[in-house]
Amino acid sequence: MTELIRPDICIIGAGAGGLSVARAAAALGAATVLIEKGKMGGECLHSGCVPSKALMAAAARAHALRNSARFGIKPGRTSIDFAAVNKHVHDVIAAVARNDSRERFTALGVRVIEGTARFTDEATVAVDDVAIKARRFVVATGSSPLVPAIPGLLDTPHLTNENVFDLTECPRHLVVIGAGVVGLELAQAFRRLGADVTVLEAQAPLAGFDPECVALVLKALERDGVTLRTGVEVAKISRTFAKINVLLAKADGIETIEASHVLVATGRRPNLEDLGLEAAGVRYEPHGIVVDETMSTSNKRIYAVGDVTGGPRFTHAANYHAGLVVRHALFRLPVRMDLRRIPAVLYTDPELAHVGMTEDDARARARRSSAVRTLRWPYLENDRAQAERTTSGHIKVITDARGAILGVTIVGARATENIAAWTLAISQKLKIRAMAELVVPYPTYSEIGKSAAISYFQRRLTSPRVRRIMAWLRRFGG
Repeated sequence: MTELIRPDICIIGAGAGGLSVARAAAALGAATVLIEKGKMGGECLHSGCVPSKALMAAAARAHALRNSARFGIKPGRTSIDFAAVNKHVHDVIAAVARNDSRERFTALGVRVIEGTARFTDEATVAVDDVAIKARRFVVATGSSPLVPAIPGLLDTPHLTNENVFDLTECPRHLVVIGAGVVGLELAQAFRRLGADVTVLEAQAPLAGFDPECVALVLKALERDGVTLRTGVEVAKISRTFAKINVLLAKADGIETIEASHVLVATGRRPNLEDLGLEAAGVRYEPHGIVVDETMSTSNKRIYAVGDVTGGPRFTHAANYHAGLVVRHALFRLPVRMDLRRIPAVLYTDPELAHVGMTEDDARARARRSSAVRTLRWPYLENDRAQAERTTSGHIKVITDARGAILGVTIVGARATENIAAWTLAISQKLKIRAMAELVVPYPTYSEIGKSAAISYFQRRLTSPRVRRIMAWLRRFGG
């Protein structure tokens, strides 16, 4: 006999976005149902942000040991136990998993149902012998690795982010297909842990980031020994005993690269299968579920958040979507999704972070070139960067002629931390004066942004008119 449940809100998917909605809804006293067919915590916890950052942390320690001589510390022989690295990664996953567990959410008052959810009509979801008729639904099913149609790939053992963290031995030669965020982060990590790494990219690496800042990241990867090849097409992949052959199509024929492992990092696809979206009257496209500025779908009782919408594929973007849904669905407050408020980040060394417009975007939209100002400040001029020998990098702040902050890109140490203040400035529509007047501790990397903000006023302070005023004050000021 089918059990019928009538909660206030039903969330499909226990990844970052779904858990954020469930946590907030339960805290507000709403009757909440959460459905998950896989592991609680989703891709971010088990095969995305958490394990990748744990792996990169281990790689950073190995790199620091090899490069300690400039601090007066004589480096010894560095030995990497990759099985122990793997254990470190999974220990971190286990530690974080407690926060996302079924037991914790049950204790919060959320009813957690394991199984595959499917809409049977515009107001009902079925999971095995349970039917849920909720006042509101949230689809938060995330995304999966996009495996390109390369001949031979499906017949050849290959890695994606879903199984790369299961490796207990370091690859001898890792070929990474795709120079996006995931591809470059893992390329640097595996190189620093001892693998030979070749990255193949058909287009420009890190498309969407500031090209000038991207160039600094790519140079750093090359210094680490990562081989990066752009504008190349993978024609075929095959396996010969323990070797994987990656064939590249070239104007003068075929080039073969021999690899021990191949990692596919060519993007993501939304998880839309078996949801019954047609029965629910929910419109979707190949890139994901279509939502409006309130995260509502074409069925106004159904929302969608995170990767499944085809928007920025970051955990913090899914959490941002979740906050909009909670305010709109539970409080009936007006909300508006604003992509300019979502920072894009890369955790390589150096780090890369961006929010708002790039310089190219701002100049393309400006009516005249003088309407856009670019403020810069190098890490080389920062005392903390000098102390830590992390002087490669800079900040670029884009403003209009009146000092409104249009966008910021930071490339360098702690960029992913320092972008937060600029994200706040843009979301709150602060002008550059607010950042120039901000008191920051010394010595910190945050002074780099403040110095860039102060430079906005230098042209004005050194103008002939200001010089005449200062001369008058010196003469008559007493």
